[in-house]
Amino acid sequence: MEPAEDYLKEVTPLGEDDCFVIIHRPQKRGFEYPLHIHPEFELNYLEGAKGALRIVGDSMEEIGDKDLVMVAGGTKHAYSNHHCAAETVCEITIQFRADVFDSILNTRHFKSIRQMFEDASKGLVFSSDMLDRIIPELKKLTKDDSDSFHSFLHMVEILKILSSDNQMRLLSSENSVDGFSSSENEKLESILRFMHEKFRESIMLGEVSRSSGMSEASLTRFLKRRTGKTFIDTLNDIRISQAVCCLIDTSASITEICYNCGFNNVSNFNRIFKKRKGCTPTDYRQKYEKSRFKRITNKFWV
Repeated sequence: MEPAEDYLKEVTPLGEDDCFVIIHRPQKRGFEYPLHIHPEFELNYLEGAKGALRIVGDSMEEIGDKDLVMVAGGTKHAYSNHHCAAETVCEITIQFRADVFDSILNTRHFKSIRQMFEDASKGLVFSSDMLDRIIPELKKLTKDDSDSFHSFLHMVEILKILSSDNQMRLLSSENSVDGFSSSENEKLESILRFMHEKFRESIMLGEVSRSSGMSEASLTRFLKRRTGKTFIDTLNDIRISQAVCCLIDTSASITEICYNCGFNNVSNFNRIFKKRKGCTPTDYRQKYEKSRFKRITNKFWV
């Protein structure tokens, strides 16, 4: 029996005839978002949430007073109150589908936006300089008519400005396989998707090469060229990313997490985990014990 998924699937308010939706909560109470995914891209701005914990993939950071993050569809992400003492926070969330831009994304005018979308599969956090520039535009957008053509142009302008941030930072070491897709990276996404589906098993290079229609040598070179990593390193990154989520979001034992994430023994798991995270799984869990998420269920989650 396969273990249950360690994340929830959010049903967003984005309708079939919507280019994007914007959700503005100027005085949001409570700040617990369990680990979840949704197919849409998301730009999320938080103000007054200093001390909250943000998780994107295998990245875990305590945020400052202002925080702006973009995640691609399919990217696991979550928030916890952690050390946030504020009774209310301001939240502005923009959700949109990347396929809205399919016919123009390969043009030179959208080159920087295209790169930003690709990077968002690992999560992007924007610089403080960019925040000073873009926050007024985000707040202005909340006052626009959401059905207006001009509000969509305003949203595209915001994306263009954000894509010029040369100090934006990648968050996660794992690349989301359900996020941005284009013709030139479909093969990579197909390979990573297969590895994500099989990482709990004793998956071998030959099995992945057969699924991709490539020889083992070609697959090895392809992964190295596109990710900078070997097959084993890529597989271990996927497994460690999953282990991080389990350590944070479940009460499973280290041994259970080890085998559920595809490792064949605990000592090997501990060694690889420490090499990537700088501490053992036990130390990692203890460090963030107070930030463990509560499971919640409501009509927006399935």
